[in-house]
Amino acid sequence: MTGVTEPDPAETEAAAAHVARQLTEVGRLGVAFSGGVDSSVLVALAARALGAGRVLAILGVSPSLAADERTAAHRVARHIGVPVVEIETHEGDRDAYRANGPDRCFHCKDELFTRISTDVLTRHELDALAYGENADDVRRHDRPGALAAAAHHVLTPLATAGLNKAAVRRIARAFNLPCADKPAAPCLASRIPHFTTVSPRKLSEVERAEAALRRLGFQDLRVRHHGEIARVELPAEDLPRAVTAPLRELIHEAVTAAGFRFVTLDLAGIQSGAFTAAALQPAPTVSARAQLAEGPR
Repeated sequence: MTGVTEPDPAETEAAAAHVARQLTEVGRLGVAFSGGVDSSVLVALAARALGAGRVLAILGVSPSLAADERTAAHRVARHIGVPVVEIETHEGDRDAYRANGPDRCFHCKDELFTRISTDVLTRHELDALAYGENADDVRRHDRPGALAAAAHHVLTPLATAGLNKAAVRRIARAFNLPCADKPAAPCLASRIPHFTTVSPRKLSEVERAEAALRRLGFQDLRVRHHGEIARVELPAEDLPRAVTAPLRELIHEAVTAAGFRFVTLDLAGIQSGAFTAAALQPAPTVSARAQLAEGPR
């Protein structure tokens, strides 16, 4: 990764102490767990504060979770030494989720936290539930899932400790977590443009296409679902080799085999959260629209 900074032992100790102070009244903690760097660092810090036997990693499983991500999450939990409980979530049964508005993540997280509250907390004698929101996430306007967390009184120890994404990465390296340098991997539904229906078929097509591209050596990527068209996003440094034979032909073959008819490569590269950020942008004012109509001066 570019811009990688080495772990700072003092920073890790300070973060561990801050999280431990937040959990002084918690006997057993559940963590909504994905195997990504944020939730994994939270699990590691909680295990250090409470002991691994008092922390439970809770993994929501549904068609929006790629099989590779599910396997990787278990690998990280084993490294930390905490148990994992899988729960089935059924966000696909919710009309508002399938409608795929900019608030889709709210309905997904609401489903997850509701099922944890009703099915898991009592059975596993958990006193509280936390999830891996970091300080950078708090400042973003395109994360409606945070509203669901607040509604369910889910703890946010990383954000409360003031840990941003870069700090979380450094702590992950300090713990030698397998996901320390893993690219962000939002759920598969994030690849489907807002106001077009989320369906198991579309999620499966995206999953198969992305898995095939990883087998070709690409690690950080998105396959955006535009009906028959797959719009592939890659980091800028990967674009030249992606359009060079024979890899260009292999990419086309892999993505069309996943169910798409056409394959495009987005020259803008990776655009994390682009669908939601664009959908949540305020509409331009009358004067702004007039200036746009006039064109450049």
